[in-house]
Amino acid sequence: MARTLRLFISTGEVSGDLQGALLIRALWRQAEQQGIDLEIVALGGDRMAAAGATLLANTLAIGSVGIFESLPYVIPTWQVQRQAKAYLRRHPPDGVVFIDYLAPNLALGQFIRQAFPQVPTTYYIAPQEWVWSAGVGNTERVVSISDQVLAVFPQEAVYYKQHGANVTYVGHPLLDQVATYPSRAAARQTLGIPPEQRAIAFLPASRRQELSLLLPIMAEAAQMIQAKLPQVHYWIPLSVPHFRPVLEQVIQTYGLRATLVEGNSQTVIAAADLALTKSGTANLEIALMNVPQVVVYRLNRLTAWIARRLLNFSLSFMSPTNLVLMEPIVPEMLQEKATPEAIVAAALALLTEGDRRSQTLHDYQRMRAVLGEPGVCDRAAQAIFQRILSKTPDSALS
Repeated sequence: MARTLRLFISTGEVSGDLQGALLIRALWRQAEQQGIDLEIVALGGDRMAAAGATLLANTLAIGSVGIFESLPYVIPTWQVQRQAKAYLRRHPPDGVVFIDYLAPNLALGQFIRQAFPQVPTTYYIAPQEWVWSAGVGNTERVVSISDQVLAVFPQEAVYYKQHGANVTYVGHPLLDQVATYPSRAAARQTLGIPPEQRAIAFLPASRRQELSLLLPIMAEAAQMIQAKLPQVHYWIPLSVPHFRPVLEQVIQTYGLRATLVEGNSQTVIAAADLALTKSGTANLEIALMNVPQVVVYRLNRLTAWIARRLLNFSLSFMSPTNLVLMEPIVPEMLQEKATPEAIVAAALALLTEGDRRSQTLHDYQRMRAVLGEPGVCDRAAQAIFQRILSKTPDSALS
């Protein structure tokens, strides 16, 4: 009798949970097609659980960006890792998949290499070391824990191949997801947005630290925009339910004409004329839905100073939309450049200048052309199974 193939997946953050869920659905599809008896255990979030993974721990609440910002999560992350290692010792995996989530996955990867040296490992959506200019130490560690890297950006594939990884470029998984999103007309009908209203998707945070660093700046900019364009209304998807009180208070404090929408950010984005958004995976989602956007991001000032002065950290672009072609397709307002005045200027240009808006939509099409063809997640799932089964002759297909 064929035995069950056990796959362990590790990720964190809201974006990792989304990408993990898309991959898990593809893994189940491929397992059914190939007659594989599959079990998936994971570190991730609610979306991954809904897609069919058994969560060893929910990592969504312990994510952060920055040196000092990460300190409150050191002990919770260590506890989750200890829990995962104990489980894996009792139930050894047949294959391991890492999704982004740099520091925790490097630690887990080192453990898996030592405890299970023969177990095939895949890094899917590798950390964006190819973006930062801060040495190659982490790159070498990523390569050392990965039997294969499944790249989702063209430059990511080039970079990791140059550093010795076994790389396959599969394309970006959001290509699969965006095909299921509503049209602009359907989204506006769902939300009850009249034709004359200019709808702006307001997407300030997926982590608690971003509420304090980004929300005041973005709210002030929103207030200034609506003063200039009275027909503007803000739509705020509530992707993290416990952010509701903070967002409601900001709406009241700044007098914003705004509506909070439970859950479905895709409907809000599809209906929008513009998105004001923090930097993250959502930027690429917004671009694939052909909505112009202004991208904002700030770290703690001391974190930024240490990164620049002591760690030689620099980057050409931060938004995934700009990283695809390594061009300034969308305006990025980063760190000290993230001022309400700068955000307003960029937003008004995209809302009122036809040429600027047209150029953005044209650049979106160029960007989309290099992201590969749909079927990304199934290609990734096939590559993962192929790697596992090539090293596990007595597996589910024996």
